[in-house]
Amino acid sequence: MHAVMEMNPNSLMKRMHIEVLEASPERLVGRMPVEGNTQPYGLLHGGASVVLAETLGSLGSAMHAGPERVAVGLDINATHHRAVRTGFVTATATAISLGNTLACYEVVVTDESDRRVCTCRITCLIRDTAPAS
Repeated sequence: MHAVMEMNPNSLMKRMHIEVLEASPERLVGRMPVEGNTQPYGLLHGGASVVLAETLGSLGSAMHAGPERVAVGLDINATHHRAVRTGFVTATATAISLGNTLACYEVVVTDESDRRVCTCRITCLIRDTAPAS
């Protein structure tokens, strides 16, 4: 996979048990359990869907940027469509635009019945790596 995933062994991605199943700059697929990522009513937390989307969009942006550049989140938005109580959700991030300074993805999160749970759009800024201090 990509070196960015190994940078922090205590990342939020690992705490939320997010698995990346497929990864290229153009398309990424990941999944996450509902259990452990719920709000007080026992439903998948909306923020958990956003974390899943941002994880995939950021990883794709970093892959597009390459090893000499970094990608940082600039904007993310989400629309929540339905509740999920059990199982796993799967997210598919599809590149909308991969430019020299910006990368933008649409991320669709679905339940185990392939029903849309959430739609996100994430935009990352691509910058040159800061020199070591």
